[in-house]
Parts: sequence; C-alpha cells; structure tokens
Amino acid sequence: MVTLIDDARPRHPEKAHRPDNVLLKKPDWIRVKAPGSPVYRETEEIVRANKVVTVCEEAGCPNIGECWSKKHATMMIMGEICTRACAFCNVATGIPTPLDPNEPDNVARAVATLGLNHVVITSVDRDDLTDGGAEHFARVIRAIRAATPKTTIEILTPDFLRKDGALEVVVAAKPDVFNHNLETVPSKYLKVRPGARYFHSIRLLQRVKELDPDIFTKSGIMVGLGEERNEVLQLMDDLRSAEVDFLTIGQYLAPSKKHHPVMRYVPPEEFKSYATIATTKGFLLVSASPLTRSSHHAGEDFERLRAARRVKRGHA
Repeated sequence: MVTLIDDARPRHPEKAHRPDNVLLKKPDWIRVKAPGSPVYRETEEIVRANKVVTVCEEAGCPNIGECWSKKHATMMIMGEICTRACAFCNVATGIPTPLDPNEPDNVARAVATLGLNHVVITSVDRDDLTDGGAEHFARVIRAIRAATPKTTIEILTPDFLRKDGALEVVVAAKPDVFNHNLETVPSKYLKVRPGARYFHSIRLLQRVKELDPDIFTKSGIMVGLGEERNEVLQLMDDLRSAEVDFLTIGQYLAPSKKHHPVMRYVPPEEFKSYATIATTKGFLLVSASPLTRSSHHAGEDFERLRAARRVKRGHA
C-alpha cells in the first residue's frame, strides 16, 4: 500500500502526461514522526551493505521510522522497476533489469544480520518473466530457511496473472503467510489497478488454501479511493468465501499529484467499524486503521494469527 504524499523524486515519467490532482489536506490522525533514530540508521546501513531493496522506501511508507527503529524492514525482490503502472503505486514503471542470481543470498544475509524473527518479502510485478518470478520467490524463501531456520516468512506476491503453475511453485516453498492484496473494490479496478483482475486475485488466495491449508492467507485494501461502504463489506464476504484468514485495511495516501487522488480521509471510527464487522464475518485477524499497512506489525500479527488458530481448532 502506497503512502507518501510529498515525494518529489522524478520516479514516474510514464505518468508525466497526467494532469495534476488536488491533494486534500491530511488530517491530524495521519501524521507520523520523521525517521532518524540511531537504530533506524543502523537498519539503513544493513540494507545498503547487503544490496537489498525495501518496499519501505520504494513505496514511501509512513511507518518506516517506527519499523526501522525496531530493525523491521520489508524486502522487495526482483528489482525496483515494475511492469505495471497502477494508479496508486509509488514504485517506478518500465523495463525491468534481469533477475539478480545473488539476491536470495543477499536477502537471507540481511535477514540474519537484522535478527528478524519474522520477515516480509514482497516484489514488483514481473509480467516479463515466464513464471512471473515464482521460482525466484521460492529461492528467496529457501535461502532464508537455510540461513535462519527459526525465522517465519511472510510473502506479499503479485497476482501471477496468466502464469500457469507459478502459484504452485511458491506454495511448495512453504511460506508461513501468503499475502496478496486486493488493494481496492472491484468497481475501482479499471482506474486504480488496471493490469489486474479482481476475481483472479480472489481465486489466487483460494487456491493457496486448496494447495496447503496450513499456510495463513492474508489480503489488504486501501480506502479513500472513492469506494462505497457496501462494496467494502461485499469484498470482505468475497475474501471469506476464499477462506482468507487475515484482512488489513488502511488509508490510501497519494504518492504525488499525478497519482490517483485521495477522494476522502476515512476517520478512525469508521476503521473500527470495519474491524468489528470483519471480525464477525470470521476473519482470524483484522487490522484496520488509517496507518495500517500490509507489513506493519507483521511479526506480532503472525503470533496473534497462530494463537487465534489454536483457539479455533481447540473449540472445533
């Protein structure tokens, strides 16, 4: 989920032709402290030394100061260039570079150096690859397992659209959590996520459970893109029909004036309402707040997921 409003870097020449959108003033509940603690700097040095890319930086996450001050960094694999141009995303679009064969080992070394008990691995979309990068995901998972066997692994994947057999390769590598974000409600896909298909993403998550019921599944959406409340509730039902365990809901923040505008800042009380409703619909875990992001507090949430599953199975 993309977050930063005032990023002035010329990252998106492909969006230069778009007219500027008006940026709504951020409410007080969105603001966060600027990063800069000593541990933050240490995390930054480890990331640089191991030549890994983080979605924390590429997506301009507002929680980077908090997370990096705890040495929690979300790795982004397969390069810094995405083959899609989603209207909400701060990651650059273009022709990607070839995969780095050393990246799995570099990521594993960074995870070990940071001392992560739980790590989140995400990626750009790589529609140029015959398997969408599935085998590369699997290699990264295996490298982390070899370097730090006790680290639990959460992956946040692209949709592997039109890549037959790709999902099976990733699931066979046995991540602990398989996350694929829907990002928004289906009526907004044409403008917000034009390269994706809503029901393909639902089916992807459902297929993970069919292949390996022990893997936790997770998905997230942004609100403030012009969606209606009843659309969000229907999306919850669609995810539960696919047996998704964990739902995250956060406020969309436009990376620049060229990206999809923020249509509305959703107040905290509405997030609480969404969380209550999602819990009643049967999700094992729900995180909903203005600053909720897919990988924010992922380690703590994983422990809560495991506890919730034990309770559910104990009552079955």
